Amino acid sequence: MPAIETITSTLTNSPLSSMIENMGLSIATAQAALDSNSIEMLKKIASSTVEIGGNQISLLNLGFVPSFYAFTEASFDAKMDFAMSESTAFDVNGVVSVETQVVSTTVSAGYARKFDQSASASSSIAARMVSLPPPENLVTLLKNLSSEGNTTT
Repeated sequence: MPAIETITSTLTNSPLSSMIENMGLSIATAQAALDSNSIEMLKKIASSTVEIGGNQISLLNLGFVPSFYAFTEASFDAKMDFAMSESTAFDVNGVVSVETQVVSTTVSAGYARKFDQSASASSSIAARMVSLPPPENLVTLLKNLSSEGNTTT
């Protein structure tokens, strides 16, 4: 199958709306995994303590918090280039010579037809993430809970 037909068939069988929908669903799944990981890290930090001046203090109360991430933008690019050319050439060359009552002719004819086609396609998906602070209500709640469970000597 020629390259142009292959690329055209691929694009026809993969509509843009499906590609964008799949990208959105993938980002939502990735965002949920990032959030879940950050919450787990926050729980570990809240339950981890260090002894300072004879007191057990949670890392959360000391200001340690995990990074939360959010996708701020996503883009999908599809680029295609098609080129097709056809050329036809016809040429006739001849030589006529006259000698005493004799005429001679040499004729040379040529015919050429060329076809050329090329196709290229590329696509890219890009997403941008930024680090965000954890939700303040969650941090406050965990600080209060970890303060209740801390013991002082």
